[in-house]
Amino acid sequence: MQINIEQYQMTDDKERIRRHSRDIKALLAQSYWAKERTLETIHKSIEQSLCFSVFDTKFDQMIAFARVVTDYSTIYYICDVIVDENYRGKGFGKRRVNWIVNEEEKLKGLYGMLLTSDAQGLYAQYGFSEYQQTCMCKFK
Repeated sequence: MQINIEQYQMTDDKERIRRHSRDIKALLAQSYWAKERTLETIHKSIEQSLCFSVFDTKFDQMIAFARVVTDYSTIYYICDVIVDENYRGKGFGKRRVNWIVNEEEKLKGLYGMLLTSDAQGLYAQYGFSEYQQTCMCKFK
């Protein structure tokens, strides 16, 4: 699916996203959770996920990215939601989260989850709420 808004294009075209893996690496380098992620790991994560990107078509540059990991029957996990620092505040994060939560047919009716330390307000707008002391994680 593709959505065009002025010079920007939102897409879930995995082949196009795959070709821009270096853009994803540059975006994730701006994050607090994936600064050191390797291209090899990025390639593997793209293959195993639903991916959603926004491109500035004027420059053929990826300016926003998000991934969803799912079993397609009970649950999905939203991760790696990032917008390039130069494009923040223009609604690209909201549009992608809305697409994932409200428009992506493969995820309708599934339980959604995510982890964030700084974007609770964004996700609350789409029905997510905080559940302290109910999530456990095993780190590397």
